[in-house]
Amino acid sequence: MSIQSADKAEAEAVKDSTSTNAASSFHADNQTESADRDDSIKETVLSVQHVKKRIKRKMIIHDVTFDVRAGEIFGFLGPNGAGKTTTIRMLVDLIKPTEGTITVCGHNVNRDPEQALQHIGSIVENPEVYGYLTGWENLEHFARMQPGIDEHRIREVVELVRLERRIHDKVSTYSLGMRQRLGIAQALLGRPKLLILDEPTNGLDPKGIKEMRAFIRLLASEGMAVFVSSHLLSEIQLLCDRVAIISRGKVLAVGGVRELVETHSRLAVWQLEPHDQGLALLQKSPYVQIITNADEAVDDSIVAASGDEAIFTEMDEEHIAELVAQMTASGISVKGVTKINPTLEQLFLKMTEGEILE
Repeated sequence: MSIQSADKAEAEAVKDSTSTNAASSFHADNQTESADRDDSIKETVLSVQHVKKRIKRKMIIHDVTFDVRAGEIFGFLGPNGAGKTTTIRMLVDLIKPTEGTITVCGHNVNRDPEQALQHIGSIVENPEVYGYLTGWENLEHFARMQPGIDEHRIREVVELVRLERRIHDKVSTYSLGMRQRLGIAQALLGRPKLLILDEPTNGLDPKGIKEMRAFIRLLASEGMAVFVSSHLLSEIQLLCDRVAIISRGKVLAVGGVRELVETHSRLAVWQLEPHDQGLALLQKSPYVQIITNADEAVDDSIVAASGDEAIFTEMDEEHIAELVAQMTASGISVKGVTKINPTLEQLFLKMTEGEILE
């Protein structure tokens, strides 16, 4: 944030900080920022272009478009009934789109499904495994359905998902997290370039979620495109490079997590002295909307850290410098201005008008 002020000392007090909100957690766990990656040279593994789906006379998917690139984790967010599951089923050719094209590694899923689907590994809803068989026997069973899958490849995926110690035990004795990992091992048997995971952390405890997150990142770091559908917004914010937000069958936004939250950032917290005089000036500005119920628009931790005298506003960043100059000219001391990025959850609720994720 560049702020020009008549009083340099006051301008220096203005803070451009986004570290106080949950958007900074996107960089947690040593995740590389997607903005730093040269996406322009990455292969597009999955391309969804202008896809529509009509059932009887009702259009349930409206002109959905997005791409997923090699080596990235792409999140697909939407409330219950938004069209997530329908879209995923079209990706794996379980149902046909009414209009539009879906290609995987250049192969049209509808016209050339055999070639397209050989590049996809997927777990839609729950992993399909047999509890009365061992983990190894399950993988052998599924390996017989695909050409070129030998014992060496089975051993490779077992090591990849870290099930070596329990792979010869019956699946009925596995925890939910172990079943999820076995399901992913099954999906990886055919060496896919695209892995589709529907709610991969559903039902897992915090340790299991952290392990799943690390495992998914490992796959992406090796060049695999990973498509993740989830209702856990905080997890998506930690995990994904880019996201698509879908509501009522329409994609509302596609972009990098950091890019999306910064683009939609209009919140600023002011620390002014004297407080009442500063508040009055802000209230008179046509560019400023005072937020009276800050706890509904901002994380509780930010509200608590800001103090009782903080003034929460919604405004465009471009007007902050002008207001700082007005404050200075009016004898109001600007102790600080902090720009706040919304969390992905706040952005989602705003875009979907408060729809509930399920």
